[in-house]
Amino acid sequence: MLSVLGSASLSAQTYDSLQLLKGHKAKVYYSTGNTDRAKQIAVRCDNVLAYYKPVFGFEPEVTLLILSPADWPTYSAKGAVYGMPHYSGSQTLIIAGQDNAFWQSQVPPINKLPQEFASKFQATYTNQDNKLTMQGFFDLLAIHELGHAYHNQAKVKMQRRWMGELFPNILLHTYIAEKEPALLPALTLFPKMMIMRDTAGLRYTSLEDFESKYNEIAQKSPGNYGWYQCKLHAAAAMIYDTGGKDIVAKLWNALKGKNEVLGDTEFIALLSDKADQSIADVQLKWSAIK
Repeated sequence: MLSVLGSASLSAQTYDSLQLLKGHKAKVYYSTGNTDRAKQIAVRCDNVLAYYKPVFGFEPEVTLLILSPADWPTYSAKGAVYGMPHYSGSQTLIIAGQDNAFWQSQVPPINKLPQEFASKFQATYTNQDNKLTMQGFFDLLAIHELGHAYHNQAKVKMQRRWMGELFPNILLHTYIAEKEPALLPALTLFPKMMIMRDTAGLRYTSLEDFESKYNEIAQKSPGNYGWYQCKLHAAAAMIYDTGGKDIVAKLWNALKGKNEVLGDTEFIALLSDKADQSIADVQLKWSAIK
């Protein structure tokens, strides 16, 4: 998700201060006290990799780190706030091991939400301690980060910054819809809430801005960046609802082998003809995504 963050020297690091969890497709290391959480996340990653192997023809090499606040500065990418899942250029997927201030900061004032929406929000995001937390949403973003592992390791050109984020979101939404549909509310409700908000306080809202000012938005305006990501989550849901589970393979095959940068007209035609019109509509009808 935050591919612009400066990576720590993870490829040169050892994980001596972390615990090793054996028996999974990824190499899994975790901070002391996070055994159960590491097992849960590792199993989901196993399932995602198994689900998509027939689609992509390979499983990416991934090292999975589930970290405590104390270990986060040592192993996370430079500038990554504790709680934000991210994938580093050294094939490492980094996830927070516990609830945190970042997740809590995303919880909206319930009394300012429409009553029906507030009830759904509380039912979806209340944890076992009867506390509102966005952990249920942010945990699923690990699958988004696996999406980056696929296209980065296969060297498939995404053509646009927005496609580089939309593709992992489509992969995420499709997997949840097909294999863990009970988690769809946790995946979709938060993005819907975010894009319902008044955009007057956002400096950037157009897809053109996201494309041309991606680094600036991601590094200097995390709230604005999060709004864009939520729009792209909503777009992924729309695309899945239109094209079903086969949409991932269609988009992947459309993008493969296009190593040259396509112009807008060519790119829209490629998406419309080889993938699905709903994907082309992300560029054509950006403002209509809700």
